[in-house]
Amino acid sequence: MPEVGLLDPSSIRRLAAEMDLRPTKQRGQNFVIDPNTVRRIVSLSGVTPDDVVLEVGPGLGSLTLGLLDVARSVTVVEIEDRLAERLPQTVSERLGQGAADRLSVVNADALRIMDLPGDDPTAVVANLPYNVSVPVLLHLLARFPGWHKGLVMVQLEVADRLVAPPGNKTYGVPSAKMAWYASATRVGTVPPKVFWPVPNVESGLVRIERRDPPETTAPREKVFTVIDAAFGQRRKMLRAALAPLMGSAAETSRIIEAAGVDPQARGEVLDITQFAAIAAAWVASPS
Repeated sequence: MPEVGLLDPSSIRRLAAEMDLRPTKQRGQNFVIDPNTVRRIVSLSGVTPDDVVLEVGPGLGSLTLGLLDVARSVTVVEIEDRLAERLPQTVSERLGQGAADRLSVVNADALRIMDLPGDDPTAVVANLPYNVSVPVLLHLLARFPGWHKGLVMVQLEVADRLVAPPGNKTYGVPSAKMAWYASATRVGTVPPKVFWPVPNVESGLVRIERRDPPETTAPREKVFTVIDAAFGQRRKMLRAALAPLMGSAAETSRIIEAAGVDPQARGEVLDITQFAAIAAAWVASPS
């Protein structure tokens, strides 16, 4: 009798052996082998039968199968050819052809995708590769504005950075840029033992809820340039850290003060609204 339902440790290993697959650290390949963890992720994501879900890095399909049990459809982006080619077969074998018909596979680098087949995604749910999790997430937020909710599993240290508020020791570039797009909340942790191969770090689950960016006359690119400069030398006061962008220390101080921010403050205490205000004052500066 054919196996059905979610993947378990033995079926994961059989699939990998069939494909002669050896997970690589280079691509951050750690596959979820615990069905209960998959069910937990899908439940915490808030995905409903109305949602079109975008998943990045589906691997052998552990999470994909769980999402197809709930969502209207799932689009996956997989960089590795063998994994992308095998996934529809796995879905058909374990959930039936009807589920496979609701799956779209994009064989590409998630950092380079500019368009997706079918309906625009309304949610993102993914076990993101540890080494590119933040760039991939920021790219998806910028490129596909239609999705309004999501849940990502990332390295615990990265999860803490994504959700950190101003003044927190882990607050930095990922925290501030995430705040431009959405609110982010850590809603759980995942132990290494549910993965194969077993990583040497814990993972964190981050729930994302999209919101409007701050009102500002500055384009996002200018705001992000200010954020990058402020944290590029995070122990420096803003007037020194931003001077390479804005000119002399006196001119930089004038621009920062025009935004209603103390030039002697450091970037780590500013929220996204204040970064946006500085960028707007910079854009408006005659120099």
